[in-house]
Amino acid sequence: MDQSALATVGEVFARRARPACGLARDAEAVARACHAMATRFHDGGRLIVFGDGEAATDAQHIAVEFVHPVIVGKRALPSFSLTGDVATITGVAAESGFDEVFAHQIRHLAVPQDMALGVSPHGECRNVLRALETAKAMGLLTLALTGGDGGTIARSPSVDHALVVRSGDPRVIKEVHVTTYHILWELVHVFFEQPGVLDPRVVA
Repeated sequence: MDQSALATVGEVFARRARPACGLARDAEAVARACHAMATRFHDGGRLIVFGDGEAATDAQHIAVEFVHPVIVGKRALPSFSLTGDVATITGVAAESGFDEVFAHQIRHLAVPQDMALGVSPHGECRNVLRALETAKAMGLLTLALTGGDGGTIARSPSVDHALVVRSGDPRVIKEVHVTTYHILWELVHVFFEQPGVLDPRVVA
């Protein structure tokens, strides 16, 4: 392999190293988000997930991870995505505009003890932000996975926990988001497996 090819290989890996290490540096923020999620699940809350475009598939992936865990012995936790119902999305978009496609569903499907998790690789998806604002006003726990500098979403006072992948490369952001939500799933279960961590009640 010639030197230019080797340099390219090194650059491809280097683009991923800093954002991935950034996730490790944000371990406390991630753990706090997971503890807050575990507390909501423990109190009967559900996780509601949403995002645009490729993030819509992330939303569905996150929901199925929680409601149908692939690791034997882990408990299923209530979660659903707002991105899979084409009739509802297009119906709301036609009547109220695309910015309302998730907020409308939050208003009519969520209850205050639930959680809203929005995925926006660049942090500027208006419909994701609108849904998070709506959720916060209703009393839901709000979380966001974003990229770049976090965008408007990460800076919004309506977001309780913003986890930001510090990269301008959408491929890298996507890759680290996948790792992040797998960690969210795993740490939520860690909190469930430690009796007394969530509250004095026995944790099943």
